[in-house]
Amino acid sequence: MTDIRVCTHEGPGAAPVIRTVPRPKIGPKAALIRIGACGVCGTDQHILKGHWPKPLPWPFTLGHELAGVIVEIGDELKTDFMGKPIGVGSKLMLPPLMPCGHCDWCLHYPETANKCLTPVYYGRYLGFDKPPHLWGGWAEMVYVDFDDLPGTKIYKLPDEMSLRLGTLSEPLTSCIRAFERAQRVNGFPWNATVVIQGTGPIGILAVAAALEMGAGRVISVGAPESPRLELARRFGAEATVNIEEIIAPEDRIKAVRDIVGGYGADLVMDCSGHPTAGPEGIEFLRDGGTYVEMGQFTDAGSIQTNWHRICTKDLNVLGSWAFTANDLPKGVDMLWQARDRYPWLDMQTLYDFTEEGVAQAVQDAMAMKTVKSTIIPNPDLIEA
Repeated sequence: MTDIRVCTHEGPGAAPVIRTVPRPKIGPKAALIRIGACGVCGTDQHILKGHWPKPLPWPFTLGHELAGVIVEIGDELKTDFMGKPIGVGSKLMLPPLMPCGHCDWCLHYPETANKCLTPVYYGRYLGFDKPPHLWGGWAEMVYVDFDDLPGTKIYKLPDEMSLRLGTLSEPLTSCIRAFERAQRVNGFPWNATVVIQGTGPIGILAVAAALEMGAGRVISVGAPESPRLELARRFGAEATVNIEEIIAPEDRIKAVRDIVGGYGADLVMDCSGHPTAGPEGIEFLRDGGTYVEMGQFTDAGSIQTNWHRICTKDLNVLGSWAFTANDLPKGVDMLWQARDRYPWLDMQTLYDFTEEGVAQAVQDAMAMKTVKSTIIPNPDLIEA
C-alpha cells in the first residue's frame, strides 16, 4: 500500500471527506499502526460543533479512541510506554493527550500531568504542516515517531483482546481516574451507593468502573430508554431514572432519593456535561457526600454559568479531567480482567469507513441513537 486513506473535516459542521496521503518512511523510533476500530468520542462531537476553545489546524483527522496493529516498526522502537515488548503484529492503543514529560507541569505535578503545557497530540498539530498528517483514528493507519515527538506514548493491548474492546480503554480510564480521585479524599468508600448522571459512553462505562472498584449500588440518571438506559441496567445499574419522562428537577431529585433511600447517595458523578446537572446532582447526595464532575464541555456559554470549570481545571471539588499517562494501563487491565462480566461490545454500533459512514456515525452519536458509534477502517481486523 503506497497511499493511505484518511477522513478529514474542513471545519465545524463540515461534511467528512476521505482523501489519500502518502505512506511515510518509517524512522528508527517510529511505527505505522493499522487501525481496526475507532470510537466517536464526545470530544469529537464538540469539535465538530465548534466548541473547542483553541484554534485547530483544519482540515485534520479526528478520532482518538483507537486500537490497531503494528504493520511496520523501526529498529530502535522496542517497547511501549510501560516497557512491554512490541513489534510487528502487536496490538496497541494510543491516547488523545500525551504529556511531554519535561515541562514544569509534568515535572512538578505528575498526578495532574494531563494539564501538560506542551502536549503532543492536539498541541502537535497547531501549526504542524509536515506530511503525512497521520494523526487521528478515523483513518486506515496512524503514524507515531518518537524522534519527532519524544513525548509520544503508546500502550500494548493483550494479544487476545479484540480491537473493538481495546477502543474502550481510553474512555474507561477517564472513569477509573475520577473514582480514584474520590477515593483519595475518602469520598468513595467500599460498598458505596453511587449515582451516575448521564448514560452516554462515559456514563455506561462509569457503571462498570464503579462496580469493579467497590460500589455496592449504582443508579443511572439519563436518557433515552433505548438504547442507553436499557444498557445501563445490563451493565449493572440497579435502577434508572429517565430524564425525558421525569422533567422537573425537583421530581428527579425525589425519584433518585426514593431509590437510594436513607440520607442520599455517597457519591454522585456527572458524566452528562449538562449545564444543570451539577446543582441538581448535589441534591442526590447525603450530607458529607462527594460530587465528581467529568463534563468537559457545555453549551452554557459564560464562565459565570459554566459549572464545568471544576472539571476542566481538575479541581478538588472534585473535578476530574481525563487521565495521565500512567492511568491508561489501568483501563486496559480492567477491560481485560472484566472482559466477560459486562456486555462491552453491545455498546458499539459499527459504521463503514466511507464518507457516508463517518457522517452517519457522528450524526447518530449526536442524536443519541447509539451509545458508542464506532468506525471500522479495516474490517478484517475487527475480530483481531
